[in-house]
Amino acid sequence: MSKIIFLYFYPHKYHNSMSHLRFKALETLSFKNFRQDNAVTVPAKLSELFCSNVFSEETMREYLTKEAFGSILDAIRKGAKIQRHIADQVAVAMKDWALSKGATHYTHWFQPLTGSTAEKHDSFFTPIEGGGGRAIERFSGGMLIQQEPDASSFPNGGIRNTFEARGYTAWDPTSPAFIMGTTLCIPSIFISYTGETLDYKAPLLRALNAVDEAATDVCRSYFDKNVTKVTPTLGWEQEYFLVDSALYQSRPDLVITGKTLLGHSPAKGQQLDDHYFGSIPTRVMNFMKELEIESMKLGIPVTTRHNEVAPNQFELAPMFEEVNVAVDHNSLLMDIMARVAHKHHFHILFHEKPFAGVNGSGKHNNWSLATDTGENLLSPGRNPKKNLQFLTFFVNTLKAVHDYADLLRASIASASNDHRLGANEAPPAIISAFIGTQLFAVLEELEKVTDGKLSPEEKTELKLNVVGKIPEILLDNTDRNRTSPFAFTGNKFEIRAVGSSANCAEVMTVMNSIMAKQLQTFKQEVDELIADKGLKKDEAIFNILREYIKVSKNIMFEGDGYSDDWAMEAEKRGLQNLKTTPEALARELDPRFVELYEDLGIYTHREIEARNEVKLEKYSTVIAIEATVLADIARNHIIPCALNYQNRLIENVKGLKEIFGDTEFRKLAKEQMNMITQISEHVSVIKVESENLLEAIATAKGAEHSQQIAEAFCNDVKPYFDVIRNSSDALEMLVDDELWPMTKYRELLFTR
Repeated sequence: MSKIIFLYFYPHKYHNSMSHLRFKALETLSFKNFRQDNAVTVPAKLSELFCSNVFSEETMREYLTKEAFGSILDAIRKGAKIQRHIADQVAVAMKDWALSKGATHYTHWFQPLTGSTAEKHDSFFTPIEGGGGRAIERFSGGMLIQQEPDASSFPNGGIRNTFEARGYTAWDPTSPAFIMGTTLCIPSIFISYTGETLDYKAPLLRALNAVDEAATDVCRSYFDKNVTKVTPTLGWEQEYFLVDSALYQSRPDLVITGKTLLGHSPAKGQQLDDHYFGSIPTRVMNFMKELEIESMKLGIPVTTRHNEVAPNQFELAPMFEEVNVAVDHNSLLMDIMARVAHKHHFHILFHEKPFAGVNGSGKHNNWSLATDTGENLLSPGRNPKKNLQFLTFFVNTLKAVHDYADLLRASIASASNDHRLGANEAPPAIISAFIGTQLFAVLEELEKVTDGKLSPEEKTELKLNVVGKIPEILLDNTDRNRTSPFAFTGNKFEIRAVGSSANCAEVMTVMNSIMAKQLQTFKQEVDELIADKGLKKDEAIFNILREYIKVSKNIMFEGDGYSDDWAMEAEKRGLQNLKTTPEALARELDPRFVELYEDLGIYTHREIEARNEVKLEKYSTVIAIEATVLADIARNHIIPCALNYQNRLIENVKGLKEIFGDTEFRKLAKEQMNMITQISEHVSVIKVESENLLEAIATAKGAEHSQQIAEAFCNDVKPYFDVIRNSSDALEMLVDDELWPMTKYRELLFTR
């Protein structure tokens, strides 16, 4: 394990408050005062800690009556309703268990449209009326089922007036309660008092139910009558940066926006590829160890940790879980990561692009479908029938992505993810699918299937030499394409364009909704061929799959998604290249997408418009904050620093002129004079463009509608960012390091 320490010269007198912060931060990290490694002792068996702070099935079995335990399992596995008397029993059991763990409060833990989690803590403590100063710990079924937080300050997209502050949280029994600190946390949905959803979880649960019903119907009708439930699964991969907390506090742009708005790239970044999978520094390893211990206690099965490509960038990943639980665990883990990082004097950065010139961070979502008979529907079986089942779900997934590509693109849109998509480090904004050359060849063979009834010879050929060879194809198929936003990786689809700060619920709601709709359509079309044209089941399935393959081939791409050639090819194929968030969000209101959500019961039309409004407002607000911070730093810190150094150069030139004759003076002072001129030019650019930037912000805010405001911030405000940054970064390379106010990239990225 390695520890990297830099030795710096610290001036006796700091020249301004910003440089004071920078050098004080570096002094904190000097060899005399270097952060003490918080050594972490890992138990011999992490498995003994697993779910120790979770009201798990094992714990429920211990604390609940047989009747109550059975009712809860039915609610979790079958979606059955929980009777009030059962809820009362569960509440008492939860309270007793929580008190035994030292809990004093409870909260309904929910995920509003802010993107983070929210909670309101209430005490179990209740004075006994007329009890002479006595009190008890109380928790009833009513308290478990519902809580009433003030909804007025959460994003709602105009779905209700500010004075209509009531909102309700309602218990989600399919995600287990857990203890965080001294608080019992109960995963919940969040709705307005009129019933509209105000969170990420409620629509996700509806989408999961829809795909369960549709997929189960397909399985039972055509492949396996023993299937009674299909569960979508998710394995996410969380990327992040770690920055020392003192260095973080010295950068106002990092503190306020989560990213650096200025900063020249260091001489060494990620060019040598020496950080990826490299030795994990001791201090970082201690952070990871403690994080894993806390994760295990909360039932989050983290199994993988490693260095990522960029300096000070890392990744962790858990085992696959049911989508709803996996989404909750990711949101919970991000909170735990921030808390544990603080204990180790780190600050964690989830922003998709906190540093220019090095890779940003994503959150790959690995999605699949599993039956209650133990099968992965996106994994081939051992016989032709199971392989036909695999092909059915595989091709239907491609068809769903083809038909609803714009909706999938909108689900990963954000101001921060715009910096990452298409930047030769992450998939482009064009939604395409990579399946590997060998599977592509299989689909081409299926495309040749005869229209209508199949001859016995053709059936045999399909089952033995096409469908029958799929297992060995996948066994040998090691194709990987990291430039694809939607890639098949053997037994799952990997959605690679999701941003690191995103809540997985949004993309998972879309993915499961479009799959549910597609499977409904598939079932209807197959049944029509069987009923109307007298085709046998397999013949009907092959005929429909053939048509889907023909239609969906446009999104299948095996090449380099980063290349300009692909952008041109995609345009020829009629694929959208929605490069910015406003462009992507404009597509959400397409009547076809609205109809999809309404038909499945995921959202009402009003909810769709409200959520679109929330996302547009968030985009504009983020850009406005970044722009204001940039103008502030540029005018109040960069310009004064540059002028300070310029004055030093001027004094130097004056001194040379006093000592040397005119000819020799001009020769000796030439470079200083050039630097003085360059500084003036860059200062002028920063001053003028910062003023233009502030004017552009005011103009953008004056647009009439949210879509127009977002487009104005995108097209009229953002272009100033690079202009101001380029001049500031040029000044960073001119100005004396002792005077420069902003902690530099080499310090942020290589101090661990």
